[in-house]
Amino acid sequence: MYSQNLPALRRSNWLQRLILLGLLATGLWLLNGCGGGATDPGAAATGEALVTLTDAEGDFATYTVDVTSITLQKADGSIVETLPNTTRLDFTQYIDMTELITAAQIPNGRYVSGAITLDYTNADIQVEVNGMAVPAQVVDSSGNPLTVYSLDIRLENDRPLVVRPGLPALLNIDFDLSASHDVDTSTPVPTVTAAPFLAADIEPVDEKELRVRGPLVETNIAESYYRVRLRPWYRHDGDFGRARVNITADTEFEVNGESYVGTDGLRALEALGPGTPTVALGTLVPAVHEYTADRVLAGDSVPGYGFDAVRGNITARNGNVLTVRGATVIPRSGSVVFNDDITVTVGDDTLVRKPGDPGVNQGIGALSVGQRVLILGTITSDPAMPGLEMDATQGRVRMRYTRLSGTANSVLPGQMNMTVLAIDHRRVQLFDFSGTGMTPDLDADPNDYEVDTGTLDLGLMTPQTPVRVIGFVRPFGEAPPDFEGRTVVDVAVARALLGVGWGNQGTTAPFIQIDPAGLVIDLDNPDLGERHHIRIGDVVIDLTQLPASPVIVGNSSGRRRFAIMQGHRVQMFRDFDRFVETLTGLLDGSTALRSLYAQGAYDTATNTVHARTIAVHLLSPALQP
Repeated sequence: MYSQNLPALRRSNWLQRLILLGLLATGLWLLNGCGGGATDPGAAATGEALVTLTDAEGDFATYTVDVTSITLQKADGSIVETLPNTTRLDFTQYIDMTELITAAQIPNGRYVSGAITLDYTNADIQVEVNGMAVPAQVVDSSGNPLTVYSLDIRLENDRPLVVRPGLPALLNIDFDLSASHDVDTSTPVPTVTAAPFLAADIEPVDEKELRVRGPLVETNIAESYYRVRLRPWYRHDGDFGRARVNITADTEFEVNGESYVGTDGLRALEALGPGTPTVALGTLVPAVHEYTADRVLAGDSVPGYGFDAVRGNITARNGNVLTVRGATVIPRSGSVVFNDDITVTVGDDTLVRKPGDPGVNQGIGALSVGQRVLILGTITSDPAMPGLEMDATQGRVRMRYTRLSGTANSVLPGQMNMTVLAIDHRRVQLFDFSGTGMTPDLDADPNDYEVDTGTLDLGLMTPQTPVRVIGFVRPFGEAPPDFEGRTVVDVAVARALLGVGWGNQGTTAPFIQIDPAGLVIDLDNPDLGERHHIRIGDVVIDLTQLPASPVIVGNSSGRRRFAIMQGHRVQMFRDFDRFVETLTGLLDGSTALRSLYAQGAYDTATNTVHARTIAVHLLSPALQP
């Protein structure tokens, strides 16, 4: 991969003069504090930094803000900007996905910290109140409207971001919405008190798909890749660097509505030529930071090109009219907006595609209640107003993987019945399952939802186990079964979330134990706030109802990330003992802890949270460098 030069370097008059004099090698040698006998001095003096963005779960229907800057800093204090243009992002879209937002060519070296700046001036932040998405006001801890917010992120001392030629360096930024906000929905206009908590790591997020989006630059049939000019989110302009997208014989393509696989798809993309819009979903190989696509959209198959687009979940169906809630609206012209109330009309000419079945038109009968969809059509009303309408009778629908959260009722070979609590993070009470069954008495029942698990190994899964199921809703009018499960996860093992808060003033005595053996929260502390739970999928356990306070320890293997936020700075740790030692020193009797969040596996037998992520928010003064 390669990228454009940074704006700061382009604006540098002295460097431009050196370039004009043919002394670029000397200038870059001075900038990096090194020399060398490389054939291409400019290339040898710079390397590529890939910055990806993801998000942890929160309480928001949409959380759209402008990201105005992402900088990296070396130990000597020199700073480079990696984000060439302001970009507007909805962070709720990154709960189940990671996006490559920039690929910057920057000076080689060891970068020990960074900073990100968010602009809330024109933010669109909505929370769910009684099943409806409602705009909220965002304030800081003093109750003042939040405008521009900058946060410094310091990497662990022995794990800097190393930029060098030949191997792209990776920095993953995680915006933890739960750890960043307190939401009060009791007021007429919900109030969100924000202290944005972002953590960074030099390891990729391996449990989420990575999206790479932008117009085509070139294709290479012989080496099975194409290259794009990055444009994250749904931007139609800007240049955020270059990215190489590798393909395999199994990569699925949809190009201008036609399905292809492997090299045939790459040839179809090549035929459209440079500038063709593309979107890829795939994985990043950690060792070499190479990206391979599982699925590629190109041409007018990309949302917002050729067709207006709506992305959300079907919450009801009446004949050929679908109700879609929690939707992102991507118009061909204008801004991307969130709209929680959309009706879409489909017809016999509507083309319906499904991952894993390239080239097969599923027909509109495949579109049932609960299914997550991306719909291409024509918007016939104001996208920003409630009651939006779309005509997709001559359009296309792409079925997306749908995620169920709940608990197992019964487990049999090839079948699991479950109580569904949420579908793609929306409460199941929003969904009207009328018409989903072969007869009315067979309509899907969220309290006894039948999942066809096929040959999936359900392992030790037992009744009452919190589960997350990924797959597709069965066609409308054909239940039972209600759902085709492709993946079943015991979320108590994979994704338990612990959250505790002590209010805006915090507490100076949050723990009854803090040492390398673990953290134990004092649940009898009078400063304990309203949030004190373990959330497993959509099952919430009140910590005060447990026999004892859980022990929080670092997980013994795999990805680990522990963070301490104080003031506008976050300090990152990978070593649990070092994290605990630093936290112990900061809790000196005068410094208060405001909140703690942990994510990992919850062992009910031992009442232990094996955390791969811990985020604690201390009140000022700020951490020292």
